[in-house]
Amino acid sequence: MDPRIREHAEIVVEHSLDVAAGDDVVVAAPAVAEDLVVAVYELLADVGANPVAATSPLEGRTNPRAARAYLGNREEFETPAHHKALFEAADAFLVVRAFENVAEVADLDPTRMTAASKAQRPIQEERLSKRWCLTQFPAMGNAQLAGMSTGAYENFVWDAIIRDWEAQREHQAEMVEILNAADEVRITSGAETDVRMSVAGNHTLNDYGERNLPGGEVFTAPVADSVEGEVLFDKPLYHNGREVTDVYLHFEGGEVVDHAAAKNEDLLAAILETDDGARRLGELGIGMNRGIDQFTYNMLFDEKMGDTVHMAVGSAYAETVGEGNERNESAMHVDMIVDMAEESRIEVDGEVVQRDGTFRFEDGFEQ
Repeated sequence: MDPRIREHAEIVVEHSLDVAAGDDVVVAAPAVAEDLVVAVYELLADVGANPVAATSPLEGRTNPRAARAYLGNREEFETPAHHKALFEAADAFLVVRAFENVAEVADLDPTRMTAASKAQRPIQEERLSKRWCLTQFPAMGNAQLAGMSTGAYENFVWDAIIRDWEAQREHQAEMVEILNAADEVRITSGAETDVRMSVAGNHTLNDYGERNLPGGEVFTAPVADSVEGEVLFDKPLYHNGREVTDVYLHFEGGEVVDHAAAKNEDLLAAILETDDGARRLGELGIGMNRGIDQFTYNMLFDEKMGDTVHMAVGSAYAETVGEGNERNESAMHVDMIVDMAEESRIEVDGEVVQRDGTFRFEDGFEQ
């Protein structure tokens, strides 16, 4: 077994989930990630925790073939109460992404996938109330999607995961401090993106590998009805096995009033039509992980790139919403990325805090 798998497992168990003796831990992972699961189970045994494996065909990420068989033969879905009960009793949850075929569910009706997401939402809410970690095992399917050899992709994944997370926390803390004191954020990029939003009273979280692994972003929630302007997400969105390119969203009063995409616009429309909350932003995130330096069609990594901003339509994380502010709720949470490397700015209360991908507290900002 590659020794980096053991290091990966140690970060999951000791840093991300902070597992203690007696903890009940739910593990969801595909068969292709077996080596990582074995290493995690060994460490859970050492700690004295109690793991159990569980996946749901309503999600389609941890057992895509089974999910396709189930979702392709049902039209209406209900929340499985027994699955929800498992998470109500659990202390921590780990989900591992790894695909042998990233397009396994690509030919399923997008509206059927959104219906399944609605049924899954109560379980997702329960999971998010516990200690949780989402991570990636470097499977061949993901390597192919990234256009990389297996070995190169393994190096890419583990270089992004096996790092000094305390140093990453300190680097990101400066941006957290800026956003926590902010009223308004404006993001401009090229001629197509100019969007403003209030974050007043909401909380900015520092993601340094505790929940998402790899970590490497700071994120908050926009005030629900404050988003105004236009955004061109110039990095592709890869969702349910299909690529959506050049997503354009126009916001008025916090809501998407117009949208377009160069490819697979029907999938974008299905996302936005899921429910009322899917037409509003639930997250503003700023990528700050300089160890991730290339786009791989994997949002777990791509949204952390240092020269990017991402925005998610759909649900807001409860921890980011301040007392007295409305939390946007939806069965969706779909991140999309703006490349901020050129002709781009992030302004906070009228002051430029990032220019062409460089933060004001980094070398080169004034150049």
